[in-house]
Amino acid sequence: MAIKLSDENRAHIWWLGQMGLMVQIGNTKICIDYYASPLETRQVAPPIPAGELTGIDAFLGTHDHLDHIDHESWKIWARTNPDAKFIFPEKHREAVLADGVDPSNAAGLNEGKCIQIGDITIHAIAASHEFLDRDENGLYPYLQYIIEGNGVRIHHAGDTVRYEGMLPKIRSFGNIDLQLIPINGRDAKRYSENCIGNMTYQEAADLAGETGSSFVIPGHWDMFADNSEDPQKFADYIAVKYPEGPKCILPSVMEEMIL
Repeated sequence: MAIKLSDENRAHIWWLGQMGLMVQIGNTKICIDYYASPLETRQVAPPIPAGELTGIDAFLGTHDHLDHIDHESWKIWARTNPDAKFIFPEKHREAVLADGVDPSNAAGLNEGKCIQIGDITIHAIAASHEFLDRDENGLYPYLQYIIEGNGVRIHHAGDTVRYEGMLPKIRSFGNIDLQLIPINGRDAKRYSENCIGNMTYQEAADLAGETGSSFVIPGHWDMFADNSEDPQKFADYIAVKYPEGPKCILPSVMEEMIL
């Protein structure tokens, strides 16, 4: 399925479930953290079968977990979207190239790096997926992205907890129009089963409120029964604690939003 819009000076956004987001700014369309493999462990089906997703200028993955860099789907997209760029933490370059991605289309990022794809610029910020890991070469395995173009700015938080210095990094880019933030939290049971965690819904609400973004979407709650949270709790909490905004959006999958 190819969706290509021609109007400019606005951003068209579709939530794809979990932390998946499709964004079009101008004539450039990107797809972030789209988990498209139809596995039995899912609670919701992929909204677009991997083989039907075409017309994408860049596929972004925040880190090398199945629901963020879906390698089986990246193998398909490397064939069906041969001109697309694939953007990922540089630490995972070998795993991405093993998917059949042309090296000239493989763009590994690390904190502080950015890349321009058509009308969109993508900046990388380190993420702390329960821990702020970094290897001996200074490479972070988990990233967040700031996506901007035509005066619109989006923060995709990937999988992360809040760490010292993270908020100033986000604020340094200026006003944030929309954030997608994980709310599924973390606990001993999940950690003991090697399921590393993210912000609680209260922590995520505070991050959005202190960022001062205009709109926020809670993510990472709908896909897996044993790693979930009630998004309405997030919406209620942010409405009470931050009545001046941001406004919480609880979109349906593939519902178009326009900034």
